[in-house]
Amino acid sequence: MADIATVFGGWTPAMMDEFGLAELMDWRERARVRSGNGNDG
Repeated sequence: MADIATVFGGWTPAMMDEFGLAELMDWRERARVRSGNGNDG
């Protein structure tokens, strides 16, 4: 949740509590890609 909130800004834990695990992981991956951090291979 911290990664998502940092990259997308304004997203609170309360908002993300409504996400299912798969949706949360999808948004976390989007945050990783958008941030330019992480392993690309």
